[in-house]
Amino acid sequence: MAYYYRGILYWMDGEPDNARACFRSAQLEDSAADDQQYSSDYVLLDYLDGLASVKLAGDGNDAFQRAERLCKRFAKPPPYNKDANVLFFLEFGPGPIKYAGGEYGEELHIRVASSPVLAAVIKVDGQAIRVDPYDDLDFQATTRGGRVMDHVLANKAVFKSTTDAVGNAAIVGGLIAASADRRDPEIGLGIAAAGLIAKIVSANTTPKADTRTWDNLPHYLSFAQMQLPPGQHTATVEFLDRSGQPMSNLTKTININVPADKSDKVVFVSDTSITPQNI
Repeated sequence: MAYYYRGILYWMDGEPDNARACFRSAQLEDSAADDQQYSSDYVLLDYLDGLASVKLAGDGNDAFQRAERLCKRFAKPPPYNKDANVLFFLEFGPGPIKYAGGEYGEELHIRVASSPVLAAVIKVDGQAIRVDPYDDLDFQATTRGGRVMDHVLANKAVFKSTTDAVGNAAIVGGLIAASADRRDPEIGLGIAAAGLIAKIVSANTTPKADTRTWDNLPHYLSFAQMQLPPGQHTATVEFLDRSGQPMSNLTKTININVPADKSDKVVFVSDTSITPQNI
């Protein structure tokens, strides 16, 4: 996601070439999924890759076709409009959160929540565009698969439980042996000491999963493009609930100043954004 947001920032700064490089890097990062059917499967990353190419007077057809093929869960994105000069990046809904599970907290789990927002509508100058999701971050988080470190942590958990069990057995067995042979208890005490060492090693083995995460990621990513004349425009973004009704408490107002130099105006809107915004 870091590359995705960097791409948006580059486009805001008038650098669609660097934005495209970031979107490609983000898609490459996703190629490490354990199950290859989920490898590099962000629709929006390929779509934006192609759009940036079109904006740079290149051919974005291959990227557009890849994006279309990846649209298995949501509606397909529209054809590119090279004359669109206002680009809306939208996100909404609560995103995935990591948490630890297992006996020692060694298992990494993903908590997902249902999104109360399923779509949005952008209204400006008498135009109204419905914006549906293109990517689901909860789906991405739960299909990416484990890392090498997750297997290391699993092995550490096995080692911890094994050394703890061995330590318990050695301490008990050693003390019993020492008490049974009062004339020569050293062997039993040695076994008990070895058990104590095993317990110490077990106690110092920490197989806890890495649950560090962004706590403000969205559930859904989306995008819309629009052609507006230069000058001031006021856009309203309504977020729609599961029944398709606007959620009035989430409605955003954005005052947009479209430049006259034909450069793109990039607008980033979240259901948690402040309102109004002046861009």
